[in-house]
Amino acid sequence: MRLTVFGTGYLGAVHAACMADIGHEVLGVDVDKEKIACLADRRPPFYEPGFQETLVRALESGRLRFTTSPAAAGQFGDVHFICVGTPQRTGSFGADLRHVDAVVDALAPHLRPGGLIVGKSTVPVGTASRITRRIRALAPTADADVAWNPEFLREGFAVQDTLRPHRLVVGVQSGRADLTMRRLYAPILRSGVPFISTDPATAELVKMAANSFLAAKISFINAMAEVCDATGADVMTLADALGCDPRIGRRFLNPGLGFGGGCLPKDIRALSARAEELGVDQAVSFLHQVDAINTRQRQRTVDLARQLVGGSFAGRRIAVLGAAFKPNSDDVRDSPALDVAARIQRGGAQVCVHDPVAIDNAKTAHPSLEFAADVSRACRSADLVLHLTEWQHYAQIDPARLASIVRTPTILDARNALDLELWRSAGWTTRALGRPEDAPRVAAEPQPLRSRAPAADELSSAGRSSDTAELVESARSAVGL
Repeated sequence: MRLTVFGTGYLGAVHAACMADIGHEVLGVDVDKEKIACLADRRPPFYEPGFQETLVRALESGRLRFTTSPAAAGQFGDVHFICVGTPQRTGSFGADLRHVDAVVDALAPHLRPGGLIVGKSTVPVGTASRITRRIRALAPTADADVAWNPEFLREGFAVQDTLRPHRLVVGVQSGRADLTMRRLYAPILRSGVPFISTDPATAELVKMAANSFLAAKISFINAMAEVCDATGADVMTLADALGCDPRIGRRFLNPGLGFGGGCLPKDIRALSARAEELGVDQAVSFLHQVDAINTRQRQRTVDLARQLVGGSFAGRRIAVLGAAFKPNSDDVRDSPALDVAARIQRGGAQVCVHDPVAIDNAKTAHPSLEFAADVSRACRSADLVLHLTEWQHYAQIDPARLASIVRTPTILDARNALDLELWRSAGWTTRALGRPEDAPRVAAEPQPLRSRAPAADELSSAGRSSDTAELVESARSAVGL
């Protein structure tokens, strides 16, 4: 099929490359000429495991090209995906849909008859209906359909989540659109992926509801961590015990610094704002507490760090391990790690940050912070080490060697992801949110911050690339490519 993808950021670029890799003809579209040039030159503008290899294969196959011309896209495509950002509006909790509207306005005059516009961007319920009216007003003779196909990508696993998703949800308004979407995703559906065809409003709500549920689960265990700190209980044992109940499950019961990034925080706020517009704000009023608990984890981390250095940050040197909002990503949008680092710096400390891949983006976001290219430099003469992003790289640190570099061997594991017994045996004073100072490591969950089995976070880069290639080959063979 001939597809266009409007928006070549994290979502759009991955979707375009993967769709081309499984056999479709794809044209990526963006107003950013520099981004288009980078992608066409096989240089991804962001870090995502497995993406560069997928991009190169798609380009070399000749099935993926890029343009800045909506007119060219309109003439090329049968199906047009909208994959632009929907950030939080300035001064409001609501979603800013101007980029979505800009795509519709640019594309509508060039639509071929019978085209299908498919939204993947995360939007408030009712957006597809509004866009349908907009398309019919701008292109009354195009006979175009509008559908919604929400994405459920996890940064760090985007290629694998595109090729082998937990489910495919499409909200359609006609049988024609339903058949088109089934044909488009046929190589993926043949591997047994559930296909849920519904109305656009339900499809729009699925993404918002999923992110809100995950956010609520994370904030719940962090609320319990605060109770554990007040009572001397161990939140890790609590989480493991709760997770044994199949009605609850262990995934996302990961106590620590909380969530950030470009999705969960803005999505729970956007759902709250849309519910208020619809007059059902009381139904989701709990989301305000979910948001507040998550934000409070950052200040709790700062307060505990201050306590560990004697009650004041003045004149102290603090090492921060992690800048990205999560591992296997260079995304620093609403990063809890950088927020904590900045708060501590404002308190009077000298703060040095390390991250395996997100340093450049972190420098742009927080130019006043100090950054180091390796862990040793970041930790040299530190009075306190903060573990704020759970990169596997940090779990492999030799604490005995690091103890010879810092001024004071004290570490705060704000992600509950390190083997603190190992650090204590190397002479470190250790603390973690929601855990007594002498709490043993729970052997049953060697890496508790996992959201999907198997533990793909622990794969080497080579392993990830191989797995991605295997997924692609499986999908392509399903249609005889």
